[in-house]
Amino acid sequence: MTDAVQTSSKGNREKVGLNFLKDKKVVPDSDPPSIKDINLLYQFFDQSSTLVVLTGAGISTECGIPDYRSPNGAYSSGFKPITHQEFTRSARARRRYWARSYAGWRRFTAAQPGSAHIALASLEKASRINFMITQNVDRLHHRAGSSPLELHGTVYSVVCLDCGFSFCRELFQEQVKDLNPKWAEAIESLDYEGPPGSDKSFGMKQRPDGDIEIDEKYWEENFQIPTCHKCNGVLKPDVTFFGDNVPKDRADKAMEAARRCDAFLVCGSSLMTMSAFRLVRAAYEAGAATAIVNIGLTRADEFVPLKISARCGEILPRLLDAGSLSIPAV
Repeated sequence: MTDAVQTSSKGNREKVGLNFLKDKKVVPDSDPPSIKDINLLYQFFDQSSTLVVLTGAGISTECGIPDYRSPNGAYSSGFKPITHQEFTRSARARRRYWARSYAGWRRFTAAQPGSAHIALASLEKASRINFMITQNVDRLHHRAGSSPLELHGTVYSVVCLDCGFSFCRELFQEQVKDLNPKWAEAIESLDYEGPPGSDKSFGMKQRPDGDIEIDEKYWEENFQIPTCHKCNGVLKPDVTFFGDNVPKDRADKAMEAARRCDAFLVCGSSLMTMSAFRLVRAAYEAGAATAIVNIGLTRADEFVPLKISARCGEILPRLLDAGSLSIPAV
């Protein structure tokens, strides 16, 4: 993906990405996967013929993108994500969201696919994965070469709530910049490494889904939001916010895949959202083999027979050289 901030040089983007990934706090602690765990996961793959994989935030924390529910996730600091109801009812809430999201975009898009994304893309290309679903909105799977069903949408698209027109996020970023040139210039030139809460850093703190915590004095007044150029309607990232429902056609497609597979693997998700939990439950009830690779508890631990506590980026690449799989990385 091309970075949305066109004025940034390639070197600056890479520097931002490297600095971003230095923050190890976003990745929960975990022991390396054991030989037993690797063998069990290998057998799970080897015995499946129609495998569905569901990925969650845990696969992207290893790339520097924070999650919500892990011990070091956003919820641990008292953060509450915006809800669909807040966004649609409050102009102030929308101004706050878009200011934070614009500010975090350069840092968010600097993240690169991790070893788990690449391993899954390799397995998918070799037809060892039949269908992939992701809860993530970061497009890292796409950049690794996969094309998953994006259950909760993506921040790389913007949609009009009034007429349904959608367009790419990069264009929206440029529109924000045109409407708020001085503000945008300050955001693009700020030092991401400044002390949190300082004027130098705009009081910023990275959050999941691409936004950044910014002190309200930096967005409360005079920040203008683009409107739909088709109907002048309200624009929203094409994601399913908390309090909203996954679009029916997307939910139906995911459910059909879950019910028809003979194996369902969860990677890096606590399954706390019903939209994800219902899929693994449906697969289990339909008789599919089920397994979870995740650090920490999940909502499906009571009935999923195979649970491996490991970082996805440490165990999935090990499968590429295991037994009959022997798949070269993409």
